[in-house]
Amino acid sequence: MITETRLVQFDSLELDCGETLHGLQVAYETYGRLNEEKNNAVLILHAFTGDAHAAGIDHEGKTGWWDNMIGPGKGFDTNRYFVICSNVLGGCRGTTGPSSMDPRTGRRYGLRFPVITISDMVRLQKKLIDHLGIPRLLAVAGGSMGGMQALEWAVAYPEAVEACIPIAATARHSAQQIAFNETGRQAIMMDPDFQNGDYPDDKPPARGLAVARMIGHITYMSDESMREKFGRRLRNREAFSFGFDIDFEVESYLRYRGQQFVGRFDANSYLYITKAMDYFDLTLGYPSLAASLERATARFLVISFTSDWLYPSYQSLEIVNALRSRNHDVTYCELTSNYGHDAFLVDIAEQTEVMRGFLDRCQRDFRRPQP
Repeated sequence: MITETRLVQFDSLELDCGETLHGLQVAYETYGRLNEEKNNAVLILHAFTGDAHAAGIDHEGKTGWWDNMIGPGKGFDTNRYFVICSNVLGGCRGTTGPSSMDPRTGRRYGLRFPVITISDMVRLQKKLIDHLGIPRLLAVAGGSMGGMQALEWAVAYPEAVEACIPIAATARHSAQQIAFNETGRQAIMMDPDFQNGDYPDDKPPARGLAVARMIGHITYMSDESMREKFGRRLRNREAFSFGFDIDFEVESYLRYRGQQFVGRFDANSYLYITKAMDYFDLTLGYPSLAASLERATARFLVISFTSDWLYPSYQSLEIVNALRSRNHDVTYCELTSNYGHDAFLVDIAEQTEVMRGFLDRCQRDFRRPQP
């Protein structure tokens, strides 16, 4: 399936920080067809470094980041569902972000881009869904930061969401999760090439961004998966180098991941999106998590993974318990996996079966929005 990224323009968006962005662009892709009843639309919400290209193969031959879950006969079956995915606000893959041109100055925003939140991202996504003429989504679904957006959708737009599927997610970051993000941000901003966010295309803060990605990538894997994949195996050596060149395979892997990341992601977007994740707190303005989720009318499928130590199962259970305390329709599945946080991207067999049954029930019971 060859996919095409589309672009849509919006005049303005008011942000939580009090500023207004003008002349916004959103990049998105769709898979499958919207039926006449308009009750089969599923919005996929990507994780931190994802983009609109969630499935199929683009014109450069790149496979979508969740292609194993989206397509004919897959978890999100495009023979049945109309699947949408857009790049988030603040991103660097087609949607307006710090690498975009500021229409007021004709220069790139850089650090002049206003600070954004998860709710700002969702507010822009709502404009896209309205543009597509969809009054109520069958489901919003996503892993990691995508799960945060799904939760925000359910609370901010209860009338527009039939089902909410947060996977390996949280209602708010812990101190440890904020600490990992801050370490990555500092690595970028301390790079001499950062230039206060005004670096040129041909000389980004590559070293800092690569280190930030290396730190992040460690958190996505589990101890067990790293033992199985690397152990203490040496890289092309029979003995230690007694220096600071690459000795271990895991060192080589992390350096490769960091260098690869520099070619496809913007350092300023890294700063803005991680800050938005850290700011996210579903309880803000409410006395408790349960009180915030009381606004939601969707049914929920919450999924976590046993080896995920970045977004551990206890954080998913906090969401589940809050929903149950308000008598919401919620299904919880903790799936066994050795892949750590990355399990939602790679360990998809059980995830697919759970998703199929849940979406089938949601579509049968679809409630149309009131006029």
